Amino acid sequence: MLGITLKETRVYREIKEAGREEGREEATANLILRQLTKRFGELSEDIRSSISGLPLPVLEDLSEALLDFTSLPDLQVWLEVR
Repeated sequence: MLGITLKETRVYREIKEAGREEGREEATANLILRQLTKRFGELSEDIRSSISGLPLPVLEDLSEALLDFTSLPDLQVWLEVR
């Protein structure tokens, strides 16, 4: 038609970038959950859900904050104020 392929369209690029962002969020949340489980033992489903639903910038903040947590209540307080 116009010599444009699907991969060259703005919509395709936006969808592809959204997929990448979602993948980064999922991978970061999974890593944080593994680290917290290693440190504090099995996490409740509520905590797992809360963390999995966080956007990437907040997950990045959590990845640094968790280094200061000494107990599970520290995590719970951190999640409540976010």
